[in-house]
Amino acid sequence: MTKSPKTRSGTTVDELCTALRDRIVSGKYFPGQRMSQEQLAAEFNVSRTPLREAFQRLEADGLVVSMANRGVHVAPIVNSETEQSYALRILVEPPTVAALVEQLTDDEIDQMRDALGEMRRHRVHNKKFQDAHQAYHDVIRAKYPKSFADLSHNLYTMIYRHQNVYLSHQRTPEDFIELDQDLLDAIVEGRAASARRILEFHLIDAALGLVLDADPDHQFDSLLVTLRGRDIVIEHDEDGRIPRPARIYWLDHDEVLPARTTSNLILTYAPR
Repeated sequence: MTKSPKTRSGTTVDELCTALRDRIVSGKYFPGQRMSQEQLAAEFNVSRTPLREAFQRLEADGLVVSMANRGVHVAPIVNSETEQSYALRILVEPPTVAALVEQLTDDEIDQMRDALGEMRRHRVHNKKFQDAHQAYHDVIRAKYPKSFADLSHNLYTMIYRHQNVYLSHQRTPEDFIELDQDLLDAIVEGRAASARRILEFHLIDAALGLVLDADPDHQFDSLLVTLRGRDIVIEHDEDGRIPRPARIYWLDHDEVLPARTTSNLILTYAPR
């Protein structure tokens, strides 16, 4: 009688989750792809029990879906969910970063400078550029309260998956580099309010780029609600469609916030 394969030494549910998560987020497993328990159990040399637990964790994170009589499939990527991920990041991260500006050490600022230098060096290499961009922001994220850091990580994971699956190249790396330089300048000079606004602009710009690349006619909802709550006005029609580049301004505009135009946004001043 053939025995069921057992979990090999060193293989844990956490490791299974990490391996499967990496494949889903990197785009190796595409939305809708069936996750064969038999094949995965054989590949990882584990029983079905830890595999089912790994699936449960991944489903809780929104990365897989389990359907009766159809098994487990990689979760679809929904444009409105990507929009919501950005909307939540805009609500949480800019004020958090502003509150942490004075806590960043010289060593941490140097780490951000180094990551920014890597972004410049790898502007034409998508993966290395993305890694450097993440490393730049991870310096600050490491100082977030744990619940904020966990939320930010989960939201970024969903956004990063969308980028890997649907984009073959990094969007306008120069825009990212210039905005991250603006943010670093504000941090070095202790301008917390400017840092908050620059990061808001950065996240809005990134949201428009990713969502509208996938669907130029996307009708925004959660992002517009978030911007109204932050006293940010962006050009859009009555159905929630945002043109590119869209004019944007803050009702309480920071006079020292750098003028900025990207492929998605034109920063202007509030009407007087």
